[in-house]
Amino acid sequence: MATVLERFDEPGKHLPPAANDGDNGYRPHGDEAFMNPRQLEYFRQKLVAWKDAIYREAAGTLNQLQADSLREADLTDRASSETDWSIELRTRDRQRKLIAKIDAAMRRIEEGEYGYCEVTGEPISLARLEARPIATMTVEAQERHERNEKVSREE
Repeated sequence: MATVLERFDEPGKHLPPAANDGDNGYRPHGDEAFMNPRQLEYFRQKLVAWKDAIYREAAGTLNQLQADSLREADLTDRASSETDWSIELRTRDRQRKLIAKIDAAMRRIEEGEYGYCEVTGEPISLARLEARPIATMTVEAQERHERNEKVSREE
């Protein structure tokens, strides 16, 4: 069972993979026009690679689950395995929701809205998009949103 969960202990495992370096190691930078075709393709490839990685992990989980049915005779071992699988399946559910966000980001690329804040309309920094390519708000707008959310929860 430990083999299934070990891959989630690797640093950066839940971050999007590095974008396509097949384009001579291209990385978007502020000296070029914001969300030009090259930048859009860069982020589209990054999103596609991230989604593919999630699907590969899900397939691995399914194969592992089918191969390793709960065979432990000891109740404590069985409970431990069930807990591990519960964690694994919750992770898969979160990633299923992440795929919907990746698909939404790819739609925004197709519609010409990618990279712009849905609240202010301002460009989202390239550094933020590099770190979180599914971002829909600038850091400032996201902070305001989270503060407002916290205040409404406390009331």
